[in-house]
Amino acid sequence: MLIFFLLFLAAAATTNSLFVRPEPLTPSPSPSQRPKSIFLLAGQSNMAGRGGVVNDTSTGWINKWDGVIPPECSPNPLIIRLAENLTWVQAREPLHADIGVNQTNGIGPGMAFANIVVGQDRGLGLVGLVPCAIGGTRISEWERGTFLYDQLMRRARAGTKDGGTIKALLWYQGESDTVEESDAVQYKGRLEKFFTDVRTDLQSPELPIFQVAIASGLGRFTDTVRKVQLGLDLPNVRTVDAKGLPLGPDRLHLTTPAQVRLGQMLADSFLQSMARSPSPVSEALSPSLVSEASTSGPNLVIHVLAFFMWKLIRAVLMSRGD
Repeated sequence: MLIFFLLFLAAAATTNSLFVRPEPLTPSPSPSQRPKSIFLLAGQSNMAGRGGVVNDTSTGWINKWDGVIPPECSPNPLIIRLAENLTWVQAREPLHADIGVNQTNGIGPGMAFANIVVGQDRGLGLVGLVPCAIGGTRISEWERGTFLYDQLMRRARAGTKDGGTIKALLWYQGESDTVEESDAVQYKGRLEKFFTDVRTDLQSPELPIFQVAIASGLGRFTDTVRKVQLGLDLPNVRTVDAKGLPLGPDRLHLTTPAQVRLGQMLADSFLQSMARSPSPVSEALSPSLVSEASTSGPNLVIHVLAFFMWKLIRAVLMSRGD
């Protein structure tokens, strides 16, 4: 009787996997839904986004955003963001609109990045972006114990308190450290400690970090900072070089097209890193029982149960044959 019962369960699991109703490709999540995959966006103004931010000649030197949103940065029902009040809302440009006091934010790389990764990897599910970048900040202002560091930790923990996994930190900073030679000289040690502290405090020692090598600087030590960024030798830290991307009239901030391109570069780097890190769960399962299209959520549980039941039944039958 035990054998027939196990056979019935295995058959039911297999049948269920064959007739599971497919999930819609473009669900419409409400802002209150929890994200499955979370990305932290931190650094200074080029991460916060100054694409499309121009001087308003009618009011003097006060900046304003031109409101132009390229199609690559359009809202997507699969992308939400953590607002300043720590609630999840629909993601739309400017991502950092409510982050930072008295700063005018425009297009950054975040939305272009997110639109590409959710389009290329449906396994990411609902993506949550956590904007934390503040313009004009030096790396010393991001040290553990500072306001910016504590805010980054607070927002990261708020984003994951109901579930979800932080998939990566996207980091673009360094322009402010090109002014003083002492800042540029100490940049390597400070940057390495910052990355290490973030991983330690988030209890994620192998957290993927994607940093951007600066395309411009405020001072004459730009090359010193860039050399550190391009030569950084920490595990699971990848660098995307922004040099050569178009800059605005201030020769400091990336234009909107440049931010779109940077988002694409960051997405390519992230997807390439994911391709090199296969899931140990999928590797352990029998290829004859697990199909490529059904290795997530309830289907994965069903297949795992069916696999181990099959192994048990096979062992029982072989023992009876003996």
